[in-house]
Amino acid sequence: VQVVESGGGLVQAGGSLRLSCTASGLTFNQYTMAWFRQAPGKEREFVASHVHKDGSTYYVDSVKGRFTISRDNVKNTVYLQMNSLKPEDTAVYYCNAQRTDRPTSYYWGQGTQVTVSS
Repeated sequence: VQVVESGGGLVQAGGSLRLSCTASGLTFNQYTMAWFRQAPGKEREFVASHVHKDGSTYYVDSVKGRFTISRDNVKNTVYLQMNSLKPEDTAVYYCNAQRTDRPTSYYWGQGTQVTVSS
């Protein structure tokens, strides 16, 4: 199984970025896909998730209204559209694939750096 993120970079406050995460070696529609992030000196935190089973999406309060998670089950890819970025969004963003019916089965990507300058 491989989970690979892309799309990170440096952006000014107020700008936008779109992260992508492609998973291979698994049955994509059996997995809840999620984004987490970890800022320097802080613990990894949940950002957003998309449950394939019913299309439900969930967001941490700090990104609601600014970030949108979506998935393409043909391309085995999940996206995180990030708008109105703030310096506090600076972190390494990680993609997580978790088996919806077996939560102990999950995979992480290697992470992609997002830096928002003020």
